[in-house]
Amino acid sequence: MKVMQKEDFIGIFRAMDGLPAIIRLLDPPLHEFLPKEPNVLEALKTAMPDEAKKLNNVLEKIHQLHENNPMLGFRGCRLGMIYPEIYEMQMNAIFEAVVELTKQGVTVKPEVMIPIVGTKAEMKFFREMADRIAEDVKKASGVNFGYLVGTMIELPRAALVADQLAEYAQFFSCGTNDLTQTTLGYSRDDAENKFLFQYVDKGVFKENPFAVLDRDGPGQLVKMAVEKGRSVNPGMSVGICGEHGGNPESIAFCHSVGLSYVSCSPFRVPVARVAAAHAALGVLK
Repeated sequence: MKVMQKEDFIGIFRAMDGLPAIIRLLDPPLHEFLPKEPNVLEALKTAMPDEAKKLNNVLEKIHQLHENNPMLGFRGCRLGMIYPEIYEMQMNAIFEAVVELTKQGVTVKPEVMIPIVGTKAEMKFFREMADRIAEDVKKASGVNFGYLVGTMIELPRAALVADQLAEYAQFFSCGTNDLTQTTLGYSRDDAENKFLFQYVDKGVFKENPFAVLDRDGPGQLVKMAVEKGRSVNPGMSVGICGEHGGNPESIAFCHSVGLSYVSCSPFRVPVARVAAAHAALGVLK
């Protein structure tokens, strides 16, 4: 796994030569990596004894990892807290990739993003992990390199304690897709499939809040994260990533609260550039 990850990071850093590259550490929905329970039960009906034993082991693992609400479950940094070897492996792969490319003359600016952080203790734990591993890699390789460690603000608590997180986080990226879900209490897939567009029709929301940032809800948490984070670290970079990063109205709001950048999918980049220019000129508010 580490070898595969390292090769991926080498490719990313080489392509980004001289530009900062944020690597968000693993945030796997564990249940998605296992077979579906109905399929396993169906296979058990005709399985020979040896195969049935294996299938029963798989079934047991499915039950162990089952979560009623995976979006709010055992994911992101929570997984890294309980199984730190996962994030240690990734950090080693990142820093070893940095060393290899630095020796080749490539300018690498790695930024390690810790997902789903909601407490100061979590941020402290992973900042110390990153610093320890970076120092080990530097000593082993004889190569000095710089790096940043930050987090994604995607939980309301993270925004509320952003000043505490900023004691250890060197940058923030506001994950407004998850922040919208956790602030509104809406599962995006369920809401869009069942009631959200009727809410828009009835005027509950002016626009779909997963397409246009809800300024009065998650938008206020973004604003709070910027203010609280920079009260501790005045020069810290704060941006957003997600679909809102390609929406002109949302970009205008991001500009108004002092975000450093917006991130969006490639096909939205032209629109995002124009919207950012309009916001800077005061044409879009």
